[in-house]
Amino acid sequence: MLNYKLTIRYDGSRYYGWERQPGRETIQGKLEAVLSEMAGEPAEVIGAGRTDAGVHAAAMVANVRLSTKLMPDEIRDYLNHYLPDDIAVDEVKTAADGFHARYKAVGKLYTYTCHVGSVKPVFDRKYLTVLDYEPDVGRMQAAAAYLVGEHDFRSFCTNPKMKKSTVRTVDSVEIVRKKDRIFFRVHGNGFLQNMVRVIVGTLLEVGQGKRAPEDIPGILEARDRTKAGCTAPAKGLCLTRVDY
Repeated sequence: MLNYKLTIRYDGSRYYGWERQPGRETIQGKLEAVLSEMAGEPAEVIGAGRTDAGVHAAAMVANVRLSTKLMPDEIRDYLNHYLPDDIAVDEVKTAADGFHARYKAVGKLYTYTCHVGSVKPVFDRKYLTVLDYEPDVGRMQAAAAYLVGEHDFRSFCTNPKMKKSTVRTVDSVEIVRKKDRIFFRVHGNGFLQNMVRVIVGTLLEVGQGKRAPEDIPGILEARDRTKAGCTAPAKGLCLTRVDY
């Protein structure tokens, strides 16, 4: 039985997130169903993270242990033949026995995309959030600077029952305007439930003038979800990269 590393991309629009759930369609569930059929025995796929319902991925990494005579490229081709059209496996490679997609990850990059402008988007509308206002990018950049570093991000976590540590390190928050798109790129060593979406929602409120950039330290110190901004819609978020 060998350990395989998978790189996967998916449109999360119609799924209840990554993690398998009884009676619901999930990315992990789809992958495990196809791999179990291929291997003739149950397969457990371990993802680098657990994207929420409606969130997309350009390069999710996972690992799975399989007993099969198929070569890595043949496993990839089998998966792509039987998986739905909104899930694709870009690469399958043999990995070290100790490789674990979640525990070995040292960083993740998420990209959140917003649309601004007078003409609504058509072809990529499922992958961005349409704003009916133009936020001040400079104000948002000033606010984002306060989020960089090691902080307790409990105020940015939507799980009220979180018992584990909510301390995380955010390496960078980059906000870029390109024509009618605003991109939020957040890189860190790990993220709490809906953390990136709450960060974006809070920064957008700063961009609207509803909050001041200088409010961010107080929100962090409060460790209270009600002090941060709204949770931005899932469809604008994409897991862009996992670092090892």
